Amino acid sequence: MDGSRIDTTTVPVADLVVAELEAAGVREAFGVISLHNMPFLDAMRRRGVIRFITARGEAGAVNMADAAARVSGRPTVAVTSTGTGAGNAAGALVEAYTAGAPVIHLTGQIDNAYLDRGWGFIHEAKDQLAMLRAVGKDAWRISHPDEAVAVTRNAVRTALSAPSGPVSIEVAIDIQRAKVASRAALGPLPRVALAPDEALLDLAATWLAAAQRPMIWVGGGAQWSVPEIRAFADAGVPVVASTAGRGILDENHPASLAAFAQSPSVGAMIADSDCLIVVGSHLRSNETRTYTLSLPERVVRIDADPGSDGRGYPNALFILGDAALALRGIAVPVGVDPAWTARAADARAKAEAHTRTAAGAYEALIDAVAMVLPEDGIWVRDITLSNSIWGNRLPRRVVPRTAIHAMGGGIGQGLAQAIGAAVVSPGKQVVAISGDGGFMLNPGELATAAQLGAKIALILMNDGGYGVIRNIQDAEYDGRHGDTDLLNPDFAAFAGSLGIGHRKIGTAEDAAEALRWAVAQPGMAIVEVDMASVGRFGAAFAGPPKKA
Repeated sequence: MDGSRIDTTTVPVADLVVAELEAAGVREAFGVISLHNMPFLDAMRRRGVIRFITARGEAGAVNMADAAARVSGRPTVAVTSTGTGAGNAAGALVEAYTAGAPVIHLTGQIDNAYLDRGWGFIHEAKDQLAMLRAVGKDAWRISHPDEAVAVTRNAVRTALSAPSGPVSIEVAIDIQRAKVASRAALGPLPRVALAPDEALLDLAATWLAAAQRPMIWVGGGAQWSVPEIRAFADAGVPVVASTAGRGILDENHPASLAAFAQSPSVGAMIADSDCLIVVGSHLRSNETRTYTLSLPERVVRIDADPGSDGRGYPNALFILGDAALALRGIAVPVGVDPAWTARAADARAKAEAHTRTAAGAYEALIDAVAMVLPEDGIWVRDITLSNSIWGNRLPRRVVPRTAIHAMGGGIGQGLAQAIGAAVVSPGKQVVAISGDGGFMLNPGELATAAQLGAKIALILMNDGGYGVIRNIQDAEYDGRHGDTDLLNPDFAAFAGSLGIGHRKIGTAEDAAEALRWAVAQPGMAIVEVDMASVGRFGAAFAGPPKKA
């Protein structure tokens, strides 16, 4: 049937909500079925437009929806139960909010007659709506059947409007079932790009035209500005990226500084710039050495979020508006000093060399990942030593929205994020990396991956514990180790019990052959790296860097 219309006289509220989500472009939903969300899932099954993927836990479901939204650029849905089910999703919603992912979280609620009474009704939660507002962009309750369409449209519009982010909609089970007059699903109001102030654009253009050493810093908010950023790079303006902005400019471009802001050679260029244009980036603490990275006096900040004005760093000029419109309104400079562009290429080469040295015994693993990861392949990283030392910067990414990681710094989200990325990227290779500690926070989702036949090559870095915490204890606690050693399962047996292929390697040089095998598998495959056998990194990572 045509999923954009409802063809009966009266329909359940759940059908109206699902129809609006379909009209907004939602095609995937991830979640855990429960007593208090079954009308939503039944509507999805009957209508046949939105594919529902059964996760093993609510946190994993939201992580999947988060990554799916980041990779596809479309809204996705996470479905949970009320009470503890919604609570389980809270941490993953924080991650989606940090990443600006347009996730629509549907959660049930107990029967309307008992709501907010505190009687201990099964699945009841105290102030659930307040909790959801605190961990996402916003949250609403559909309190009456007649509110369903308006609330859903507003929620989707809010999730998609810059700065995008996750929203929650809670609906009591009896209201989900209540029947109301059917109506055509019109979808949310269209997004309108925020037009920047032309006088401010003229001033920025004047500053840029006078600059001899201009630079652009792009974050995730610039992901829809690929041609505009490319025009500046083609004119010789060096472009550095936050980790969320990787691939917005092809990292093979001679003006690309990739995500090497923290490297000494690139950091020195940023400090020496005479006009830095920051587009859609928070300039987060872990990418600026806790705000000690030197920026020039003339910083122009372009962002759709008014709260970005002066966030973290002062700016000489703040332009509120859509990134692409603002960049089009600033004339591309023609007088960039060629020596400045040449310096960018040299700084980039030194930064890559510095990162490879820091990888130590694992340098060959970087090349192995680059070998099997196509240009449009998806590179997913859990928070682990390898990601922090090299995975956030290498291998090179040339397409936006192909580098996904836990931006909030929480471990254990990588496997679920890889599944979400694979679901919305059929035919594309997903390569993921996780530590053994992070992997064991959410191992149930391995069964989800197996059941889906998700094409994921997972690199499992096994050092038998929390390696980064050990490094912090070395650096800050006089080497007193504790609470970091972990008992792990036999990963080969665990994977085999689910029909997932597994290989274990003891040298980084073995990674190329093992990863070639992994990506040749029809579904998921695990390459376990025995870190005790491979050896040490060339540099110890002891938490986010603070000062050069």
